[in-house]
Amino acid sequence: MGAGEFFELGHSPEDVKPAVCSTTKDELPAEYASGAKLCAALNRPDLPALLGTPAEQPLNATGNGRRITFGSGVKIAASEAKVQLKTHTVQVSASYDDLPVDQAVEVLGVTAQQQTVLGHPAVVYSYPTIAITFDFGNGKTGSGPGGVARHVMVAADAKGGGGTSFDVVVWREDGTLPDDMALLRVAEQVLPTVPGWSAG
Repeated sequence: MGAGEFFELGHSPEDVKPAVCSTTKDELPAEYASGAKLCAALNRPDLPALLGTPAEQPLNATGNGRRITFGSGVKIAASEAKVQLKTHTVQVSASYDDLPVDQAVEVLGVTAQQQTVLGHPAVVYSYPTIAITFDFGNGKTGSGPGGVARHVMVAADAKGGGGTSFDVVVWREDGTLPDDMALLRVAEQVLPTVPGWSAG
């Protein structure tokens, strides 16, 4: 971070406070990682520092948990939390789709690369975002290609046998490619505090 950006943000790292988590929808039973619990794990005081912008103040934090119904009628639990800053948005989600992480690399596209995070099987991959535009003068909205988000999908247990996985995502508001080191720093600090994570 340059000196000019530090001055513009008006905060020192000691002044940075987490945003207040807002849970929009949370309907999962206690055995799952709820949106509120994911938000509490992600919305850390040191999140800006992990992203490389230590003086940046988080703007908002949200979480939700729900069941997703597929075309076959199968329902799975899924939850997510998101923290938005001026320069980055970070999201963590939990999935209970029984897809082993080491098999996910085959369906995540050419950018997918196998990785290990804290001894757990993982896959790092890219996915495009959608940019939403607002024309307040004409009262219209539009959408188009946005930047590229970087994801790391990590198995909840070291064996990686399926059942539960967590996905940490970082994208930049200026559309440039996020730093993979920042992505992995966030994953390594946040995931051990998420319900369902198995150490070892």
